[in-house]
Amino acid sequence: MAKSSADDEELRRACEAAIEGTKEKIVMSIRVAKSRGIWGKSGKLGRHMAKPRVLALSTKSKGQRTKAFLRVLKYSTGGVLEPAKLYKLKHLSKVEVITNDPSGCTFMLGFDNLRSQSVAPPQWTMRNIDDRNRLLLCILNICKDVLGRLPKVVGIDVVEMALWAKENTPTVTTQRNLEDGPVVTAVTESDLKVTVEKELVSQAEEEDMEALLGTYVMGIGEAEAFSERLKRELLALEAANVHAILESEPLVDEVLQGLEAATNCVEDMDEWLGIFNVKLRHMREDIESIETRNNKLGMQSVNNKSLIEELDKLLERLRVPSEVKEKRAELEKLKSTFVRRASDFLRNYFASLVDFMISDKSYFSQRGQLKRPDHADLRYKCRTYARLLQHLKSLDKNCLGPLRKAYCSSLNLLLRREAREFANELRASTKASRNPTVWLEGSTGPGQNVNNSDTSTVSEAYAKMLTIFIPLLVDESSFFAHFMCFEVPALVPPGGVSNGNKAGSNDDDDDDLGILDIDENDDGKAGNDSVELVALNESLQDLLDGIQEDFYAVVDWAYKIDPLRCISMHGITERYISGQKADAAGFVRLLLDDLESRISMQFGRFVDEACHQIERNERNVKQTGVLSYIPRFATLATRMEQYIQGQSRDLVDQAYTKFVSIMFVTLEKIAQTDPKYADIFLLENYAAFQNSLYDLANVVPTLAKFYHQASEAYEQACTRFISMIIYYQFERLFQFARKIEDLMYTISPEEIPFQLGLSKMDLRKMLKSSLSGVDKSIGAMYKKLQKNLTSDELLPSLWDKCKKEFLDKYESFAQLVAKIYPNETIPSVVEMRDLLASM
Repeated sequence: MAKSSADDEELRRACEAAIEGTKEKIVMSIRVAKSRGIWGKSGKLGRHMAKPRVLALSTKSKGQRTKAFLRVLKYSTGGVLEPAKLYKLKHLSKVEVITNDPSGCTFMLGFDNLRSQSVAPPQWTMRNIDDRNRLLLCILNICKDVLGRLPKVVGIDVVEMALWAKENTPTVTTQRNLEDGPVVTAVTESDLKVTVEKELVSQAEEEDMEALLGTYVMGIGEAEAFSERLKRELLALEAANVHAILESEPLVDEVLQGLEAATNCVEDMDEWLGIFNVKLRHMREDIESIETRNNKLGMQSVNNKSLIEELDKLLERLRVPSEVKEKRAELEKLKSTFVRRASDFLRNYFASLVDFMISDKSYFSQRGQLKRPDHADLRYKCRTYARLLQHLKSLDKNCLGPLRKAYCSSLNLLLRREAREFANELRASTKASRNPTVWLEGSTGPGQNVNNSDTSTVSEAYAKMLTIFIPLLVDESSFFAHFMCFEVPALVPPGGVSNGNKAGSNDDDDDDLGILDIDENDDGKAGNDSVELVALNESLQDLLDGIQEDFYAVVDWAYKIDPLRCISMHGITERYISGQKADAAGFVRLLLDDLESRISMQFGRFVDEACHQIERNERNVKQTGVLSYIPRFATLATRMEQYIQGQSRDLVDQAYTKFVSIMFVTLEKIAQTDPKYADIFLLENYAAFQNSLYDLANVVPTLAKFYHQASEAYEQACTRFISMIIYYQFERLFQFARKIEDLMYTISPEEIPFQLGLSKMDLRKMLKSSLSGVDKSIGAMYKKLQKNLTSDELLPSLWDKCKKEFLDKYESFAQLVAKIYPNETIPSVVEMRDLLASM
């Protein structure tokens, strides 16, 4: 027998060196080749290139217990063995020799704890059968001695292994458990043979064999018959076993599915526990941080308490002389006198400044000249006393309230005068033709074209009013907040100033107050901000209240000239609202919101009046043709689209919705007054609505929705009107067809010719009366259609629809006749189609 690598002591020492420190002892080591197969195709070797490996069987003692392992070692780049895989033999469930390998040297080891059962285990190939038997016998003996059980053996005959063990008796190393622990001993292969043979026939199996032989009454010479009988029974038992296995397959699948689900749940639980562990670790860290801060705060609290006690003791020892108290009282008196006189001076100073400006008419707009308000000189003079106000605030904060009211009262007169004079001159200098508010009145007549005059100067005048006064009011708000020492965050109004740095302005003068630089003080507290802002907004209300009336006057004036200009004014106002973010401009934002509401209210008045104009159409005695407000609405919508700016899209869409809803409702009401011509009236008006709004509907989604609604209503009116014309000329023909269709629900087709009024004779009479002059009847249909229509543009399309509808109905009639009266002949559908095409 060739020398095996299992006897290679140098290999054993290399393996022991590779697992040094694990306290494991090598029982056997042997060289193998590793390859990988596929589940169900284990015999297809060579799918992956074979790799050299070393399999080492090792044991480890732990108290009274011994653990057995199968280690896979691989060669590193330097040719040194290093651990690659570790399998526990207690999980070894199957030893399978690959039957498709002719040499019989390839086998697989199946372990029941592999995580992915979808991946086939590796295949191990030995140099020869002897090496294979050596390794497998060693594995089986270790499983028997250490684990007390044997794995399942597939693809190898245990008898062959026993014979091989009997013939080959080299010394191998094995391990046994004694009371003092595992001892490695040398045994011969004959001992292994005895072990295998004992496993082949146990005492219980021998007794079963004797009982089996006792059930058969045969002589000694009948051994062959006895063998044949055992073979037949064995085949029957195997067939029964196969049948039982096949029947138990669903149960096995169900168990495997349950195990798979349980495995997934365990993996999910493991993942959740990992997540919870991380969260708990973070919570522990947070708790430790909180405890550290609490300890510091506790220590700080104790120190503060001790400090206060010491200070109280010092204060008890201090004695203030009477002279100091007298000096303090004298200082208080001087302070109150200074504050009172300074406050009186500033109140009079503010009033005199404003009175001087109001008395000079050159400060305001005059006839033929719009004057832009300029407060640079006023602010410069006020800024002279900014430091005085700071000192007054530090001496007596309560004195600022009356001063703020005095400043607001004086400046409010100036601002209102400037706004009134500017608004009056703005309206007087703007030249624009007044457009009537009657757009959709049915009796307006040809004078409607005056609505096309240009009124863009109206919205330009409104924009100019906002452009001049909104920045002015914002700047005044910001100046007032700083000048009157409000403790609010830094304000950065559009085009204004912030912390003394000029951000951009239309004036050449510097409006920087320099107030925040007096004390280098920025100690405003968040708790006082809200209180200060409330006080500031109340003061701004006093400062700017009343100026909104002049803005309202401009809006009302623009509405009277052209109500549609409300759309562009709404967009201009929205643009200014989106630009006002500073807290000091609170009143300005309220002013702009009120202006937007005023513009929306005025535009709503126009929309309501236009709706009333539409509703007045139904009061007329008789309406024919296209109603006047249909094309006028298209003109109105075109004009409205030209005025849209910014966010005014919603305002216009709401107006469209209200207009069109009233138009369609009124149209239906007018149509009901004359049912005879209702459909022709509806289809003409809906067609006119689509034609006039076709271009706008392609770009305006709201109008597109109503365009499709009108299209559906038009198709319904066309269907009803065409059906009426067809039934008027061919009433008997299609009534006959309807009777047949009704009877087909209750009786068979063969019985219908025997019903009263539906016999073959009745069919012939009806055909003669209805189709004898069919060309004249069709011509009469065309003339009736032409007579009822007031618009010749719709005639070709309606006539095509009429012919198609008639052909469809006639084709259905022809199919009924062919089914019920198969022997009767009628004009074919092709003949009828040719007749219609020729007309």
